[in-house]
Amino acid sequence: MKHQASEAIVISSDKSLLDLDRIHAFLASAYWSKGIPREVVERAIENALCFGVYKAGAQIGFARVITDHATFAYLADVFIVQEEQGKGYGKALIAHVTEALGRLRLRRTLLATADAHGLYRQYGFTPLEKPDRFMEINVTDIYQQGKAGTS
Repeated sequence: MKHQASEAIVISSDKSLLDLDRIHAFLASAYWSKGIPREVVERAIENALCFGVYKAGAQIGFARVITDHATFAYLADVFIVQEEQGKGYGKALIAHVTEALGRLRLRRTLLATADAHGLYRQYGFTPLEKPDRFMEINVTDIYQQGKAGTS
């Protein structure tokens, strides 16, 4: 799926257009995925619905959706590179993603954010209605740990 979000940017779910170097560089320094190995990023992209944001042919943003395409989705790894922030590109990306997910008629879409609640609220996201029903296993330093079986 390709969407001309404005004259300045194009949003596409064509994975062949993704700049894996740029995505990995951003995610490896992001608060939610610090130190993530490139092979993990590649595997995550391979198994998800992904959206790239492009300006003059260069990738400036990204979003990844983990979904069964029937009932559930989790929106993750959303970013616009720092030099392009504040220009409405993040809003265009989230509008595009929520429109695409709306066509799937999912029962639930989740996300986690430390600092962009206002952005997501504009597109229908709300705090968990019943947070006591949700549980997690959260290994925050997983990418700083050695590989399994090594020390």
